[in-house]
Amino acid sequence: MTPKFIISGGGTGGHIFPAISIADALKKVLPQCEILFVGALGRMEMEKVPAAGYPIVGLPVAGFQRRMTLKNITFFFKLAASMLKARKVIQSFQPHVVIGVGGYASGPVLRAAAAKGIPTLIQEQNSFPGVTNRILAKKAAAICVAYPDMQRFFPAEKILFTGNPIRSHLVNPVGLSEAHEAFGLKPELKTILVVGGSLGAGSVNKGILNGIKRLKNEPVQILWQTGKNYYEDINAVLEPLGLENVKALPFIQRMDWAYGLANLVVSRAGAGTISELALLGKASILVPSPNVSEDHQTKNAMALVIKEAAVLVKDKEAPMELLDKALELLFDDEKCRTLSSNILQLARPDADMDIAQEVLKLGNF
Repeated sequence: MTPKFIISGGGTGGHIFPAISIADALKKVLPQCEILFVGALGRMEMEKVPAAGYPIVGLPVAGFQRRMTLKNITFFFKLAASMLKARKVIQSFQPHVVIGVGGYASGPVLRAAAAKGIPTLIQEQNSFPGVTNRILAKKAAAICVAYPDMQRFFPAEKILFTGNPIRSHLVNPVGLSEAHEAFGLKPELKTILVVGGSLGAGSVNKGILNGIKRLKNEPVQILWQTGKNYYEDINAVLEPLGLENVKALPFIQRMDWAYGLANLVVSRAGAGTISELALLGKASILVPSPNVSEDHQTKNAMALVIKEAAVLVKDKEAPMELLDKALELLFDDEKCRTLSSNILQLARPDADMDIAQEVLKLGNF
């Protein structure tokens, strides 16, 4: 009997990268197993998952808009079509366990699996779960979480504190001297890494750009992923200034190098990013996005702030305060050491394998 697993969800890197890590861990333990991903048509998983070497099926599902909009008329039709297709996928693939990582597609697939009596596992990345996972939890066999005190949302007997799987290549990067050269950075200067996600973050970018001229006289350098939507405008401002200590890129391919060089990271507060910062022990300033469901990024960040494991700057305050706060923290060695030490305590380096072992247990392998 060939072990078969479905992994469903996506929409953002915060869902997709943990999903791929779980698949890789399952393959490491059971090389003969078959893994099928189910995502949402038009979302980034339809590109990222095949690039990682796994097959994927797309559902026409989309999110429900909280404000009144014509898109909500088609929502129910897409949901019905997705439920039908999810049932067909379950019927034809015959998985032993179905894993949901969050995102639009996980709802129809996990519901279809549960209706067939197939064990389901939820991997909840955030400190405040979305409505879909709270509903799916009622029939889930196991719920893997990354934050303590999740019994507020889920049945305590189903919870496993595993942490979030992260991209394994980020740990122990090689060739850091080569990295300095590739990014055009100086080994002797302290480095701030600024990332706002692959598309960028407007408030984070404004927060760096608004005080950028003062960097001419600061013994510091910035490696800045602006996001492809912002790069041209930002570069047009930077070019006339001739700041050799500011390296702006639309997208950073080698995040292992970028993290490896960083003395301080300025970032959004997505669950995946926080798990990476924890495993790497990075001092950080988090600027939670206000444009996510249930304001979960603020809750993610606050879970660290109360443990003195990160500094929070509110999105609305970032344009005026962010660079000043970053420079102040960068040169406060004691504070950076405290943040680094405390966030390291939250790391779960074996999350992918721990989740994989739970999946195998549910499938009786």
